[in-house]
Amino acid sequence: MPTEARDLRPGAAVSRDARFWDRTARKYARSKIADPEGYERSLARCRHYLRATDRLFEFGCGTGTTALRLAPHVAELVATDISAEMIAIARERAAAEGCANATFQAADPAAMDGPDAAFDAVAGFNVLHLVTDRAAVLRNLHRILKPGGHFISKTVCLGDAGWPARLAFRALIPAMQLAGKAPSVAFLDGGQLEREIAAAGFEIVARERHGSKGRDMRPFLVARKPAATA
Repeated sequence: MPTEARDLRPGAAVSRDARFWDRTARKYARSKIADPEGYERSLARCRHYLRATDRLFEFGCGTGTTALRLAPHVAELVATDISAEMIAIARERAAAEGCANATFQAADPAAMDGPDAAFDAVAGFNVLHLVTDRAAVLRNLHRILKPGGHFISKTVCLGDAGWPARLAFRALIPAMQLAGKAPSVAFLDGGQLEREIAAAGFEIVARERHGSKGRDMRPFLVARKPAATA
């Protein structure tokens, strides 16, 4: 079994968020994808950058929906989430589907260890806005990715919403957090997100929007770790 992402979930914010997702995991697992058409577009574009021989790492995998869709297209997939309950559900789904090449582990992507350049591709979907230390996560993803490999992400950017919606989010989310009804959420915009990814050493190679319903606040980005030079 791969050991690149053992159970490492330190820090008060990460622990608090892990407890939130543990509580909501079963309800989350029953929820439907809000934009199936946009989701299928994202899956297709992700598969475009994957090869059958690849080792793929996904962080923030939730209950494994996307991991199980991508697993048939790679040789091996290691998927992690800070929520042990989410991981338990993902393992149940993998067993039910007979998926043998995907490993699910509870881990904080900012703290995981393991060898450098261990994966051909890394991915995170609808998760970077929920990460409390994005700089540490992005540095770690860069470290475990092979030179020339791709980092594929799709991220909710509340800062790209229209101003009435932004004001509403700014007021509503902190109140929900105080009541224990929401996890950590960052108010990113697309430009800030790209700058943070670039600061970690990646080159942005594709920028897309796949939403099919109204204003799409979730940019789909493909970034590349520069190939080693002689």
